[in-house]
Amino acid sequence: MNEEHPTEPDVATSETGEPLATESHDPAVPAAYAAFMRTGWGERELDVPRHPITEHAARRRAALAAAFPGERLVLPAGTFKVRANDTDYRFRPDTAHTYFSGNQTSDAVLVIDDGEAVLHARPRSERDTDEFFRDRQYGELWAGRRPSAREISDSLGIEVRHVQDLPSFDDDRKTRDITSDEDLARVADELRLVKDEWEVAELQEACDITTLGFEDSVREWDRVLEHGERWIEGTFFRRARAMGNDIGYDSIVGGGAHATTLHWIDNTGPITPGELVLLDMGVEGRNLYTADVTRTLPVDGRFTPVQRDLYDLVHAAQQAGIDAVRPGVPFLAAHNAAMEILAHGLADLGLLPVSAQEALDPESKVYARWTLHGTSHMLGMDVHDCGRSSVDIYPKGDLAEGMVLTVEPGLYFQEDDLLVPEELRGIGIRIEDDILVTADGSHNLSAALPRTSAEVEEWMGRLRG
Repeated sequence: MNEEHPTEPDVATSETGEPLATESHDPAVPAAYAAFMRTGWGERELDVPRHPITEHAARRRAALAAAFPGERLVLPAGTFKVRANDTDYRFRPDTAHTYFSGNQTSDAVLVIDDGEAVLHARPRSERDTDEFFRDRQYGELWAGRRPSAREISDSLGIEVRHVQDLPSFDDDRKTRDITSDEDLARVADELRLVKDEWEVAELQEACDITTLGFEDSVREWDRVLEHGERWIEGTFFRRARAMGNDIGYDSIVGGGAHATTLHWIDNTGPITPGELVLLDMGVEGRNLYTADVTRTLPVDGRFTPVQRDLYDLVHAAQQAGIDAVRPGVPFLAAHNAAMEILAHGLADLGLLPVSAQEALDPESKVYARWTLHGTSHMLGMDVHDCGRSSVDIYPKGDLAEGMVLTVEPGLYFQEDDLLVPEELRGIGIRIEDDILVTADGSHNLSAALPRTSAEVEEWMGRLRG
């Protein structure tokens, strides 16, 4: 073996022996430099106000603990994920961890032990170690200031200990880790199904910012025509980052036939006059609640007769779905109402091989060749929220006041579908809104964006000047 070129690189460590996240191309750190860097720094403890989530999170933890009396519950936040080589994706904490603690810092673990909660977090490093000026992931001079343990505790109203002091949990107590325990994951998701007033306000804010992002995109239509789908994606992301935390999911910008691919996120195509463009985009707010809204726009600002007929059919289906939403009805009520409209519309177009009623039979569903997906999913901190709930509760259960769901029917005619007239091929249309179940029906949180074909045309004309 060549002694000058060892096969294993040296692992950088601090004075305390803790490993540091450094890279081979980082400059050497002589002892004199390291010692000098650890001197002459002032204290910067901040007085942090109580976060509005504090009381809600405490109530949620109590409800979760009550479902598992006498047991220890472990909910990690997660850590950084590599994007490429030595660069990470921007960190986003696990939803359940933040829902029950309010914490959004990485490498933290919430432990609820027989009802008592402790947040084990990784606070900012002290100046007696090298971490603050050498560590690429956690060092303050590399990645920014992390809050101190006291600051986290003051903000969230919870006891905070260093994550290094996290117990091994090797005793005889029943310990459930949400990353591996299906029962804990199920209960945690079911507790999130009904939103409180604070959560509804967060979702409303996300929808309002999303509206602004759609408006930004239309205002820049000349650039959209020049640069294509990428321009809309970038424009919307700018608004999401300026006023929220991020986008809630990869934006779908489907021009022309790309609209018939349900999760088209490449966003590399042109925006072509005479065609439609499907925009499925949502802002994630700073407390991680996300909107999920879709509009299908005529690139020229006005629908052709064929486009308008299809759009109006999808709008009628969506309206039927929204009208079906109220407490006590099955979650699938919106889907069933929307599919009734679409199946009969497809029959009127002469596309179905059987009658509409035969096509709607659960043993047939041949109409779904052109509708493809379900009409609704729950919405909250995850764009597809509460997905680990018992299927008997969601999706086979009933709606309750405070639930928020999407209503998003669509029609998709693939460009190589020989069973439809050529003029329909390559057209995809979806309309999606975020619907709050209220005591007497529902409320559309994303109603600020136009839905009817006439409203869409007027809106585009006004914003494009």
